[in-house]
Amino acid sequence: MILASVRSGSSSGSVDGELVVVHPDHSTVAILPDAERCSLLQALSRWDSSEPRLRQVDEQVRAGTWPTMKQASELHFLAPLPRTFALLDGSAFIEHIKLVRKARGAEMPEDLLTIPLMYQGASDNLLAPTDDIPLLDPGHGMDFESEVVVITDAVSMGTTAATAEKHIKLITLMNDVSLRELIPRELATGFGFFHGKPPSSFAPFALTPDELAGAWRDGRLHLPLETRLNGKLFGRPDAGQMFFSFPQLIEHASKTRPLSPGTIVGSGTVSNEDSSVGASCIVEQRMREKIASGAIQAPYLKDGDRIEVSMSREGKDLFGRINQQVRQVRR
Repeated sequence: MILASVRSGSSSGSVDGELVVVHPDHSTVAILPDAERCSLLQALSRWDSSEPRLRQVDEQVRAGTWPTMKQASELHFLAPLPRTFALLDGSAFIEHIKLVRKARGAEMPEDLLTIPLMYQGASDNLLAPTDDIPLLDPGHGMDFESEVVVITDAVSMGTTAATAEKHIKLITLMNDVSLRELIPRELATGFGFFHGKPPSSFAPFALTPDELAGAWRDGRLHLPLETRLNGKLFGRPDAGQMFFSFPQLIEHASKTRPLSPGTIVGSGTVSNEDSSVGASCIVEQRMREKIASGAIQAPYLKDGDRIEVSMSREGKDLFGRINQQVRQVRR
């Protein structure tokens, strides 16, 4: 099943958007009856009852019998969750941790291989797949970070990895926008990220795990994640090479708190040890350049740069495409 959030045609439409069911070829979407219209966040809050109904709609969409369909090209797709209760971003790719730590001269955590890294990011004002990324100051060192994320239903405090996978209801892609030059000072205070992590952007479509068939297994998505910068391939690493799985990340996140329905849990930047597959963020490329030649060449993002993030199987985009430009904000 493929779900999305679109801008409501009503002037009083919610900022959370209107939930639609997407045809597998992404060309059309099913509009729910007036009495059933809701946001994805509302549907997740009552998933035990909403999922069976959405499955019924999905069956009719695939059979061509759902009565109210719209062309996808006529709609404005938002992030699947334009705002939610929590965005918890892990760092499950060890190679990324090593390179980024090297970039800021930081030591590796002693428990790197036993306890996942995670921070709580901005979960409001999340960017749509084609929204501009606002850049206030080029000196902030804007970077993209291409990731896989999962969306959960309600998760109890103390949930273990052994039981966490059942709480993964949807999967999509994220561009975790980072301001690299602001991050070192924030981390040095001991309080962590704030200004260095502005709102992130998301692919338009969120898929249930069964929609991904054999590519979703052992709590990981085993497909390459492609990033293009200004039309050129930047990286295509395998997202299946997560050291910590999503159930392990959920276990870590719920160690001291319950997770609300609609919680987004990120994989962290997809990264492989094999440098020939490229990178999913600029800072990794910069560190590889420094290691190879002693000189950094790759610049951070500037006004007008275009970032595209996608994941395909057999030539078809699974989640749609993040396709956005950086726009400098004039003060």
